[in-house]
Amino acid sequence: MSGETINKDKTTVVGGTTVHWDDSKLRTAYANVANVATTKEEVMLLFGTSRNWTGRTEEVTVELSDRILLGPHAAKRLLAMLAKTLDEYERTYGPLG
Repeated sequence: MSGETINKDKTTVVGGTTVHWDDSKLRTAYANVANVATTKEEVMLLFGTSRNWTGRTEEVTVELSDRILLGPHAAKRLLAMLAKTLDEYERTYGPLG
């Protein structure tokens, strides 16, 4: 699904297949920390927040709030979509540090 956009009707056509995006159970979460763990069968994305704003401490507590499990193929597609999105972001707003 890389490179496809969702139109105002919440549908996308991918390789001749129409995908309907149902956002009736969509929720929004904020994270300023992310981590990744893997097994042979899955890739685990962990998201949370850190309240250490100064960055000057020897110990930090991160409140984990969300865990997303992906199969390796879905994780690879996500990697490609994130890379493309960040390339476009940097072309528009300038390089990230």
